[in-house]
Amino acid sequence: MLSDTLSDELQRYAIGPRIKALRLRKKLGLVQLAGHTGLSPAMLSKIERGQMFPTLPTLLRIAMVFGVGLDHFFNADKEEPLIAVVRKQQRLKLPSPPGEKHPAFLFESLDYPASDRRMEAFYAEFPVDSPPSEPHQHGSAEFIYVLSGRLIVNVGGKEAALDTGDAVYFDSSVPHSYRREGGEVSTAIVVTSS
Repeated sequence: MLSDTLSDELQRYAIGPRIKALRLRKKLGLVQLAGHTGLSPAMLSKIERGQMFPTLPTLLRIAMVFGVGLDHFFNADKEEPLIAVVRKQQRLKLPSPPGEKHPAFLFESLDYPASDRRMEAFYAEFPVDSPPSEPHQHGSAEFIYVLSGRLIVNVGGKEAALDTGDAVYFDSSVPHSYRREGGEVSTAIVVTSS
């Protein structure tokens, strides 16, 4: 069973309607398409109506009938401007590092639906019992805006103490780490670029 977030994200691609449009353009009925793909007409109908999401091998069988690549089902319509809204209840809270009983921080992607994004934005929470993060490096730049609490950012051995409302921009290709300071949870908006 898919979560509402995963189901909503899959619906965004409109795979079923795209299959139906290809089928109608070729003037094929569901039974004819079933004969070409080896899938049942009932399954194809459910996929077209968005009641079922095809696996990649199933989608590839359908794509081959119409002579299109898998990318046909995942490319956004170019006429539409890119707008990616992420509702609070849709976000997944993930620990960093994964699987730790006391992670250094928890993060939620604020822009995951946007493909080909030039930056990534996260909501980060540094719990009271969190250890400092391990030094890491990535991309070319990072920006942090502290929403609450106190956060110490170490970039290449140089520390910056940030309080609520403070911000920092730095070269994220240099090893850097974070640690919460004080007796309260720290929260921040973190934006990274590649």
